[in-house]
Amino acid sequence: MAGDVLLKTDLKGLTLKGRGKVRDIYDLGDSLLIIATDRISAFDCIMPSGIPDKGKILNQLSLFWFDFTSDIVKNHVVAFDVKDYPPELKQYESIIRGRSMIVKKARPFAAECVVRGYLAGSGWKEYRESGRICGISVRPGLVESDRLPEPIFTPSTKAVAGHDENIDRKRFEEVVGMEYAASIIEKTISIYKKAYEYAYTKGIIISDTKLEFGVTDSEGLIVIDEMLTPDSSRFWPLADYKPGGPQKSFDKQFLRDWLESIHWNKKPPAPALPDDIVRKTREKYLEAYKRITGRDLQ
Repeated sequence: MAGDVLLKTDLKGLTLKGRGKVRDIYDLGDSLLIIATDRISAFDCIMPSGIPDKGKILNQLSLFWFDFTSDIVKNHVVAFDVKDYPPELKQYESIIRGRSMIVKKARPFAAECVVRGYLAGSGWKEYRESGRICGISVRPGLVESDRLPEPIFTPSTKAVAGHDENIDRKRFEEVVGMEYAASIIEKTISIYKKAYEYAYTKGIIISDTKLEFGVTDSEGLIVIDEMLTPDSSRFWPLADYKPGGPQKSFDKQFLRDWLESIHWNKKPPAPALPDDIVRKTREKYLEAYKRITGRDLQ
């Protein structure tokens, strides 16, 4: 713990299963404890500076969306209030409160389930080069940040190291299996549409988002990891939306833009973040959380 920033956990007596770019995962036997730290990554590198409260924002926003979309697909959440946790976790309450959840163990699919409603990021790059995104033909004549006629499913590989790569539907079906592919695609797009319509009423455009799915023996297909956060989505302020170029955002695009401006070579070690970049990034994440949930951070 560095000041008000949690960069890493070390819960003695618990089995650490792994550390992701943001989350530390502990094995509890028949379930997992997932702790969202304040780490932030960009261009597949973890920054040496954390963002205060970021883990709490991601955790609590994911919980909001898991509940909001539970009529579409079941999720992995078992418990999120420390008072409902096993006794051995109570000693760590000050660390895990508000930024953790106990979840079901699932067999994850090795694919990122991306749905796009607008032309941005790698989708915009592909469209400019070929008029297609992940093998899907898109109407010609669109400009950067244009809304697509319909949301499209544009999966990618889930790289252990390096960059994820966009793949077409045929490759996606090979990765996840025909048994689940159609259902995953349908549920991904349904989640996006429901969330998009809701966020729009709160002054936020969800340009795109990335979901992950897994399978359990008892419940079958479930959504796992995080959901519709500023880490996994592009959130644009509706009031400032103007097609034809990049958009203002409530996500880590602000950080990416700063890193581009200093001409960092996108290789480790990542540069330390100035205090104003840390503060503004936190403000953007927190604004997205408050607009969407209508409540203060717990």
